[in-house]
Amino acid sequence: MIAAVIKIAMRALGRNKARTFLTMLGIIIGVASVIAMVSLGQGAQEQVQEQIQSMGTNMLIVSAGSQTSGGLRSGAGTTTTLIPEDVDALLREAPAVAAASPSVHASVTLVSGSQNWTTRAEGVGSQYPDVRNRTVSSGEFFNETDVRTAARVAIVGQTVANELFPGMDPVGQTLRVRNLPFRIVGVLQAQGQSQWGQDQDDTILVPYTTAMKKLMSITYVPTVYVSAVSSSATSDAERQITEMLRIRHNIRPGQPDDFRVRNLTEVAEAAEATTRVMTMLLGSIAAVSLLVGGIGIMNIMLVSVTERTREIGIRMAVGARSKHVQAQFLIESVVLGLAGGLAGIVMGLGVSALLSAAFGWPQSISPLAAVGSALFSMAIGVFFGYYPAKKAANLDPIEALRFE
Repeated sequence: MIAAVIKIAMRALGRNKARTFLTMLGIIIGVASVIAMVSLGQGAQEQVQEQIQSMGTNMLIVSAGSQTSGGLRSGAGTTTTLIPEDVDALLREAPAVAAASPSVHASVTLVSGSQNWTTRAEGVGSQYPDVRNRTVSSGEFFNETDVRTAARVAIVGQTVANELFPGMDPVGQTLRVRNLPFRIVGVLQAQGQSQWGQDQDDTILVPYTTAMKKLMSITYVPTVYVSAVSSSATSDAERQITEMLRIRHNIRPGQPDDFRVRNLTEVAEAAEATTRVMTMLLGSIAAVSLLVGGIGIMNIMLVSVTERTREIGIRMAVGARSKHVQAQFLIESVVLGLAGGLAGIVMGLGVSALLSAAFGWPQSISPLAAVGSALFSMAIGVFFGYYPAKKAANLDPIEALRFE
C-alpha cells in the first residue's frame, strides 16, 4: 500500500515538471547557500588555525618593553634588560614552560663563491625547532654545544639554498656572513609565505650567541619564544614568566614591566571565535532561503489540493482512506524537500569550489553540514507539507466529487 501511495505521489509531481522544479528551487538555493557559506567559513577557520600553528606550539612571545628616562617614555622594544640568563631561568624555574629560544635579528649579505644574497639572519637557541615547529629537510639542527661555544654554523631556508646553491645540496658548504665563514649544517623544511606575505624560507638561522657576539655586538635579547607544556597551561606560563622576570629585573610593586608577554593561544582562540561567529552568521542568513523555500512548498501544495479536489473525492469514493490521502500529499512534500536538498548540496559544493578557485579562498567540505542540510530540507518538506496534506485528508468525499 505504501509503495502504491509513493507511486501515485511521484506521478502527480511528474505531471507538472516546471512547477515542481520551481518549487524545489527555493530549497536548492537555500541548501546551496548554507553549504557554500559553511564550507568557506570552516576553510577560513582552518586557515587561521594553521597560520597560528605555524608560528609555534602553545607559544608565548616575551619581548623587550619600553623604558622611561627623565620623564620621557621610549617606545616598545627599547629596553635592554632581557638577557640570555633570563631565558635559562625560565627553563629552570617556570614549571609551565616546556621550551624557550632567544631570538635576535639582523639583515646580512651572504656570499658563496660568485653568488650573493641579502636576507634576514636570526640568532636562535637549540630548542627553536620545538618552539616554532620548524624542521630540517636535510642535515641537522645545531645543538646546545654550538650555542655555548658561539660556533659559526648555520641553517639556511629553501629560498637562500636555491639562490646561493642552485641544483646542489648546501649541507657541508661554507658561506660568508659579514666576512665570517659559516658552515651550513642543515636546510629548513619549506614553509612558504606567512599570513603577512613574508617569505618564511628567505632566512638563515645561527646560534643566538654567535649572532650577539660576532654579528651584532650586543648583550641583550630583544625577543624570546616560549612554548608552554600544553595549550591549557599558557595562562600559567604567562603568569610565571611575568612574576619571575619582575623579580629578576628588580621591578617594584606598582612599577610597569620592562617587558611584554603575548599569549598566542589567546590570539588564536579569539581569531577562531571571530571566524566561527561569522560562519554561523552567514549560515543563518543563508538558512532564511530554506524557510522561504519551505513556504513555497506549502503554497504549491495548497494549490495542488485545490486543483485536485475532485481527484481526491474519486479516490475516497473507491475506498481510499483519509490517512492514504494525507500520506500521498505528505510524501510529495518530502520528495520536493529532499530532492531540492540533494540538488542544493551538489550546487553548494560546486559554488564553494568555484569561489575557492576564483578568489583563492580556502574551503573545507563539511560532511556534517551536507547530511544536516539534506535532513533539514526533508524536515522542511514534512513541516510545511503537513497542513496541506491534512487539509486534503479532511475533505468531504461528496463535496469533493461535486467540486468543479
